[in-house]
Amino acid sequence: MYEDIQEVLFTQEQIRARVAQMGAQIAVDYADRQPLVVVSVLKGAAVFMADLVRAIDLPVEMDFMAVSSYGLGATSSGAVDIVKDLSMSIEGKHVLIAEDILDSGLTLDFLVRELSSRKPATLEIAALLRKRGTQKAELSCAYVGFECPDEFIVGYGLDYAERYRNLPCIGALKPEVYQ
Repeated sequence: MYEDIQEVLFTQEQIRARVAQMGAQIAVDYADRQPLVVVSVLKGAAVFMADLVRAIDLPVEMDFMAVSSYGLGATSSGAVDIVKDLSMSIEGKHVLIAEDILDSGLTLDFLVRELSSRKPATLEIAALLRKRGTQKAELSCAYVGFECPDEFIVGYGLDYAERYRNLPCIGALKPEVYQ
C-alpha cells in the first residue's frame, strides 16, 4: 500500500499527539456542557472518533451517521444521501461532529443543516484535516487537527475506493492511482 503513497503528510506519532491535544481541549470546553454526543461520519471518521473520544476526559455518548457523496470516485458527486441515520435523539444535547476531512464542505454543510433541524443544544465540528483553499461552503470548525494540501489524502480512516483506511499515517495518494 505504501508504494501508492506519494508523500507521508502526518505520521502516526503526529496524529496521536494532535488528537490527544484536541481531546484535552474539548474536555475543558465541554466540562459544564453535558451530555456530550460525538457523532462520527462513517466510514472515514470512525478511526479519528475512536481515538478522539478516548482523549476526552468526560462522559460521552457516541453515535454514527453514514452519508454518501463520493461513491467509489475521487470527487464528490454533489448529491448527499443519508445511508445510516443516528440511533438516538440529539434534541437538547451538545453535539460534536467528528469529521475526517473538510474538503469542499458540501457534505458537512448538509450534515450540519440536517442535525441542526433536530434541535441540539449546541452543534460543533471537530475535523481531523482541513484542506487549504477548497471550501465551497462556509463552515466553522471549532477544532481542527491539521491543515493539509489540496491532494488526494488517504490513511487513518480515509480511503480511495475503500482502500488505504488502515494505514496508521496520513499520506497523499499518487495521482496515477486515482486518475
